[in-house]
Amino acid sequence: MNPKIGDWKGKRVWLIGASTGIGEAAGQYLLELGAQVAFSARRIEVLERVAAGSTRAFPIALDVTDPGSVARACKTLVAAWGGIDLVLVVAGGYNEMRADSFDLAQANKMLDLNLRGVFNCLDAVLPQLLKQGAGGIGIVASVAGFGGLPKALVYGPTKAALINLSESLYLDLHPRGIGVYQINPGFVDTPLTAKNDFHMPALMSAEDAGAAMIDGIERGQFHIHFPKRFTNSMRLARLLPYPLYFWLIRKVTGL
Repeated sequence: MNPKIGDWKGKRVWLIGASTGIGEAAGQYLLELGAQVAFSARRIEVLERVAAGSTRAFPIALDVTDPGSVARACKTLVAAWGGIDLVLVVAGGYNEMRADSFDLAQANKMLDLNLRGVFNCLDAVLPQLLKQGAGGIGIVASVAGFGGLPKALVYGPTKAALINLSESLYLDLHPRGIGVYQINPGFVDTPLTAKNDFHMPALMSAEDAGAAMIDGIERGQFHIHFPKRFTNSMRLARLLPYPLYFWLIRKVTGL
């Protein structure tokens, strides 16, 4: 559904949300493959540590909740590189929330980071990609966006919105020669999931997740999801009638 990538040498990749987890791991893997990689997150000192040791690594700080910050970073990057071949928006956060602990302030913070932050990135990069008539953009959502889950009262809806967003982007951008990648990880061992107090089936390392994401992009896939033994079961569960879906989710999670 997207052009395949056979060689990363010289490719200019911007990873937004790359100080830890999947973003950092994917960036390190891309450096090994020969790409130029811009690592972005809020703390420049962390980015400088992540980028240390490679002349093809470019640390550039930004705050995805601040559209001006993202726009300035994009302008700086384009001036340095002359263009961007791939943007991967990995930034996101998770706060456990259920109906009996609903917190509007926390909900809005998660909306700002997980959803509005992605729109801030689109506002900055879409004009450049459209001007180029080439390149690609990948958005990291989650299997939590496939259907309602316990403890994901706000997190799940933000990820469901990103799934819908990437589908709409594909319809608009594919005819313009721009790739779109919808990325839905399962449970990945990161600082975010370290806070979970429940069993996480098919938990995978950030390094394996980053490699799986890049592999899907290389293959030109639109929907990139991993680990498939878990993500495919979640996709199938979504096809069940609601009584069976709710019964299954309660049985599997114990919540």
